[in-house]
Amino acid sequence: MSNPASAVRVDAWLWAIRVFKTRSAATTACRAGHVRVNGERAKAAQPVHVGDELRVRIDGFDRILIARQLLTKRVGAQVAAPAFEDRTPPREPIAGVAVRDRGAGRPTKRERREIDRFLGRE
Repeated sequence: MSNPASAVRVDAWLWAIRVFKTRSAATTACRAGHVRVNGERAKAAQPVHVGDELRVRIDGFDRILIARQLLTKRVGAQVAAPAFEDRTPPREPIAGVAVRDRGAGRPTKRERREIDRFLGRE
């Protein structure tokens, strides 16, 4: 499963460890500047070595990964898990979200005041 070579393309490695669903999505993320290897912006063909730190921006949050094993082929989640160390700090929970029932119509004056108070628009 692991590559006997000392390096693997960053886009192939991110796809193999299941960070991205497709290799082309990993390549697109590299082109957009969402992937950094050891603090430097990475092109898709940049090599990843064991011990490298990768920062991948997904949905507005950075995932911090340390390469522990080099994979070139996509593998199952349980096989991919030991190939990297996830040092991503836990996300802060989002404070309450205002939810209205679908089709409830326009909010009443009282509901509007409560919504404004909740969103801090007083």
